[in-house]
Amino acid sequence: MQREQSAQLFEEAKNYFPGGVNSPVRAFKSVSGPPLFIKRGEGCRFYDEDDNELIDFCCSWGPLILGHNNAKIRELVTETVARGTSFGTPTKLGNELGKLILDNNKFVEKIRFVSSGTEAVMSAIRLARGVTGKSKVIKFDGCYHGHVDSLLVKAGSGLATFGVSTSAGIPKSFAEETIVVPLNNPELLDKVLQEHSDDIACIIIEPIPANNGLLLQDKSFLECLRLKCYKYGVLLIFDEVISGFRVGFEGAAGHYGIQPDILTYGKIIGGGMPVGMYGASKEIMAHIAPEGAVYQAGTLSANPVAMAAGYAAMQQLLEANFYENLQAKTTYFTNKIQSYANEKGYEMTLPNIGSIFWVAFTKERITRADQIQAESMEKFKILHHELLQRGVYLGPSGYEVGFVSAAHTEADLDEAAGKMCESLDVVFS
Repeated sequence: MQREQSAQLFEEAKNYFPGGVNSPVRAFKSVSGPPLFIKRGEGCRFYDEDDNELIDFCCSWGPLILGHNNAKIRELVTETVARGTSFGTPTKLGNELGKLILDNNKFVEKIRFVSSGTEAVMSAIRLARGVTGKSKVIKFDGCYHGHVDSLLVKAGSGLATFGVSTSAGIPKSFAEETIVVPLNNPELLDKVLQEHSDDIACIIIEPIPANNGLLLQDKSFLECLRLKCYKYGVLLIFDEVISGFRVGFEGAAGHYGIQPDILTYGKIIGGGMPVGMYGASKEIMAHIAPEGAVYQAGTLSANPVAMAAGYAAMQQLLEANFYENLQAKTTYFTNKIQSYANEKGYEMTLPNIGSIFWVAFTKERITRADQIQAESMEKFKILHHELLQRGVYLGPSGYEVGFVSAAHTEADLDEAAGKMCESLDVVFS
């Protein structure tokens, strides 16, 4: 695989951007070679500046559930751009997308559009604090909620600890507003709530943790969270920036049948444009300005181009059997690879849910971040390299999940699965 043009562009980019990129994982530091510079995409494939063609399972880190350059999205966006890109005012398109979402998601009664998943989470945390009058947050080790100061933390030395910042530039006092608890440990969670519930505004969780491997939780653990939040007067936030509209139109809340107090969304809503959203009951959302005292604003929130892309995307997700077909494709793809790996005796599994999958180099079921063996990332590095040589693209980190889109055909999946099996032979040779 030639990467000459990408290599040259990467060297040039280092003059303009820290590390040559505008988001850290794009730098390919966990894998080999320079990052690919992509010039166009179509369906489930994209093409880089060296004219390499790749079957894409990163899908722009999740938003492209319909694949690249979806015709209906492109047409409505083009039509909208011809009238203007942003007005800083309400638009009819915002109403139309809002109504479409609320009419088909019983877990939220009012929503607010923002411009990213991080912004949605930041706003949801502020809302929870405003509603409860309390300041502290419980999060779970292994869940990522964007680069919000008080959530960009890891556990300290104890089992349940006040957060320790994972980034420079975050005051210790901010990190200490967060208590970090391991996933799938209801007894410890109960102990923390007993000790600190007078100070805790909310518990936030990815109900389908998919930013640090795919750490699928039992429904019983999520139900336990719901009950404990009721018991201790704490709000429950589901961060569905990845799972929202991916495992079903109602996301993980709908999949598990659990009603959180506040939900955050992103990725898929924008149809490839930058969009985030948070929502809750009418009573909770009444605390948001201009109705209430919790301030949140955004110049480009609900801009017409993003609303157009989202509206065109959401309509397609509501077509009959859309999610059933996508689940069937993902099951077909992962089963094909898993069967081969089992036959060969390879130590690997492909946990999956909806159209999300993960390559885990273990036979053990992984539900917590501390179960992931760091040395397994060396295997992923080899796998990623071998797949690139064969024209298959995964996100450039073994901790990242992959996505199947509606644009992947059975033939595409057969081709990619065959190349995955060939690459695994190299990994395990």
